[in-house]
Amino acid sequence: MFKKLILLQLISSLFYFNYSYGAEKKTIYEKIDLFSEVLEQIQNEYVDEVDQAELMDSAINGVLQSLDPYSAYMNLETFEDMQTDTKGEFGGLGIEIGMEAGVVKVISPIDGSPAAKVGIKAGDYIVKIDNEQVQGKSLFDAVKLMRGPINTKITLTVRRPGQKKSLEFTITRAIIEVRSVEAKILGEKNNIAYLRLKSFNENSNNQLFEKINNFEKKEKPLGYILDLRNNPGGLLTQAISITDFFLNQGEIVSTKGRKILESRRYFAKNGDGISGKPLIVLINQGSASASEIVAGALKDHKRAIILGEKTYGKGSVQSIIPLRNGGGIRLTISKYYLPSGKSISEVGVLPDIFVEESEDLFDIGSVDDNQLNYALKLFLS
Repeated sequence: MFKKLILLQLISSLFYFNYSYGAEKKTIYEKIDLFSEVLEQIQNEYVDEVDQAELMDSAINGVLQSLDPYSAYMNLETFEDMQTDTKGEFGGLGIEIGMEAGVVKVISPIDGSPAAKVGIKAGDYIVKIDNEQVQGKSLFDAVKLMRGPINTKITLTVRRPGQKKSLEFTITRAIIEVRSVEAKILGEKNNIAYLRLKSFNENSNNQLFEKINNFEKKEKPLGYILDLRNNPGGLLTQAISITDFFLNQGEIVSTKGRKILESRRYFAKNGDGISGKPLIVLINQGSASASEIVAGALKDHKRAIILGEKTYGKGSVQSIIPLRNGGGIRLTISKYYLPSGKSISEVGVLPDIFVEESEDLFDIGSVDDNQLNYALKLFLS
């Protein structure tokens, strides 16, 4: 403990040396000194023995999570686990998650995943994992609790906005396989092309374009429905490529950060891949990040009718930064802005036509999908 206090005092001295001018700089020194005093009181007076290393990790993580829901600290063990998983995704359940007010929030369940099959929805708050409270844990701690061997069960307790009682879901972990694009011809006269885009991975654009080109050669549809519901996003390059396909010109998205390298603008090239045919884009609370860029840009340029519910509102870019101790931090370095100049962060994209999903028998892409049915009726009107 004394070594830690000496270290904190040394840090305080360094801060004081660099920021010894002005009242604000003095306040920084006083706060660091106060922090060391609080640690000492916890060590001496707290009812239970405290692991000082874990306490410091929690303090560091608290600083980062106070910035936004997507910034977080990873110790050595967590960082190694997350090397191949920088988005909060995990294969066993099939959901992407974020943090909000210290609770895990479902950004989107992957279509056809174990979580989606039992009824987990975008916007659900996970408050317990196998009876263990989530409040106060980091995002990565929650992910670690949810991971486990394939075919094992886990129980999630969730709070759903608009419902008074909590809900319990028992989910069997499984290997998650995601096909990025599904496509079919719909409509009474079989003349509307339906494209379901589930993610923005490295090959999503090529898969989507191939489906469209086949439709144009054979079925020659009158219009297209692009379904981005429960699509949690992915690669920015994919969002730009897919938006560009439908636009003839104009700005697609811009990113703005404190550094010049993080501030860029992206524009569409000449040529509309479907030659100006009518386009409807379906969105919901599970449409996030790259999905919001596509929907927002097509809306701003009045290239598509946006139908459904407000999107999630994740309009920021995170970078994984390694630390000297072998751990790392995930830090927000820039934000997305639509062609209109509006930020997506915490606001999302509003539909042109608001259609709330029906409670009964709702299944995306099925005959009971009231949002899709509404879109089809627009082509007939």
